[in-house]
Amino acid sequence: MSRGKRKPTIAVSDSRGVRTLHVGGEAIQSAMRIDDPHALALDYTRCMMAFLLLHPEPRKALMIGLGGASLPKFFHRNLKRTQVRVVELDPRVIAAARTHFALPPDDERLVVEIGDGREALAPECCDLLVVDAYHDELHVPELATAEFYDAAFLAVTEPGAMVVNFMDDDPKFDQYLQRLERAFGGAVIAMPALYDPNVIAFAFRGAPAAIDWRTLRDRAEKLEARYGLPFTRYVSKLRGMNRSRAGALLVHGD
Repeated sequence: MSRGKRKPTIAVSDSRGVRTLHVGGEAIQSAMRIDDPHALALDYTRCMMAFLLLHPEPRKALMIGLGGASLPKFFHRNLKRTQVRVVELDPRVIAAARTHFALPPDDERLVVEIGDGREALAPECCDLLVVDAYHDELHVPELATAEFYDAAFLAVTEPGAMVVNFMDDDPKFDQYLQRLERAFGGAVIAMPALYDPNVIAFAFRGAPAAIDWRTLRDRAEKLEARYGLPFTRYVSKLRGMNRSRAGALLVHGD
């Protein structure tokens, strides 16, 4: 997703069985295994699914930024009880996702529309909000303002979660994270991706102040068996980046 008078270039390339999408530069915006188009090919997208450890049954998801539709496709295939609405600013990205990245047509559980992600927010419009919007390697700044995060907090019902993808070398990461924490009353945790240079932030409404590590490990084992993603490793990553007390993860960071 990008803004400005000059539209970014859209490019699709194939190499070694993987198809990649590039928007406005050489950075990979999305990737798809050609032999398994519904799998999450990039590590950071798999790590974004760690929200399920604290919010396991989303009902209505709003995703801002489509890219190659990795997460919408994974949701559509695996989270049968979740309705997904995707808002993408650039219609060319939607066309590329449908033509080259196996994005299925809209149905009762998946709707993809052209629009500004900021305008898509409405009070209590979703219980899961996912923001993954980049122009080349830059996080779209309009989607990281204090005003946007305040609106995001109001948009998420309780219990609910917001998931935001950041690059680990973003010079404004600390500033963005502080804004997110202020908007969500401190109920924010973060996790570095396993392999990619990304950090995923998770903000919550209605989550407990702390969750026992043993409970999280039990949940991780069940989620790992269900979805085939390394949730047990996500628990270890959460433990290394967030505060804990008496054997529990501090969600509110008290």
